[in-house]
Amino acid sequence: MAKSKKIVVTGARGFIAKHLRNYLSENNIDLISISRNDFKQFKNESMIVSENYDENILLPKIKDSDALIHLVGIGNQSVNNDYNMINVELTKHIVNLCKKTKIKKIVYTSGLGVSSNTSLGYFISKYNAEKIIINSGLNFTIFRPSYIVGKDDHFTKYLKKQIKTGEIKIPGSGNYSIQPIYIDDVIQIISQSAIQPKFKNRIIDLVGPKNITFKQYVKLFSKGTKTNIKKIDLEDAYRDAITNPKSDFGIDDLNILIGDFRGNHEKLRKLTKMKFHSIVELLESGRLL
Repeated sequence: MAKSKKIVVTGARGFIAKHLRNYLSENNIDLISISRNDFKQFKNESMIVSENYDENILLPKIKDSDALIHLVGIGNQSVNNDYNMINVELTKHIVNLCKKTKIKKIVYTSGLGVSSNTSLGYFISKYNAEKIIINSGLNFTIFRPSYIVGKDDHFTKYLKKQIKTGEIKIPGSGNYSIQPIYIDDVIQIISQSAIQPKFKNRIIDLVGPKNITFKQYVKLFSKGTKTNIKKIDLEDAYRDAITNPKSDFGIDDLNILIGDFRGNHEKLRKLTKMKFHSIVELLESGRLL
């Protein structure tokens, strides 16, 4: 009988991690999940709660695992948690943990649009994290995802909240495009990447098959709800993001949204040999509401 795979997942409470952990659990993978705060446990899962990802706590528990999927990251900064602290320094710490525990495979979620030419603070932190992983000597897979959507992602919850108020706000023209990918596809791909050799030392755009403008996405999402769609001046949106901590959009949220970043879905499709969900069909069916 083949030995069961043992996989470590960081950021266990996050949107992607919760779906991934459930999927791995249902597929009888030995799972070690780590979070700063307590979380619900699945079958076949060992839980580790450690606020600072303490080496003394983690080392004996994750030793000799087959892969580590690093899903910790922040998309908005605060005085307590900035991009460098979480996206860069913690990644460096996780890489060192992998080396000390003889975990040879690491999977990391970066961001679509990350490159050596970026001037955006969030992307710079993700690029620096990528460099740490690439130079580590570990077998790595780095994904650069667009919007990952499901019923409970941050983006979808924002739109649902807006629908309850009767109005969805669109910054600027809304004609900038996004390339969303469905969470069920994402967890299958990430699971593959942790164990299949064809993903070795690759940087891959994690994007859906179709580009869609933000305006079109919002219209399809809210179809049948009698929600008013209101365009707001982009300058006003940025001003609110700078001055209002409860703003609907953060500064980097706006930068990423209007950046019109596009990825190579065909490369992803050929590598995974998967049939992907159509986001348009999911929106039209109301399955994301």
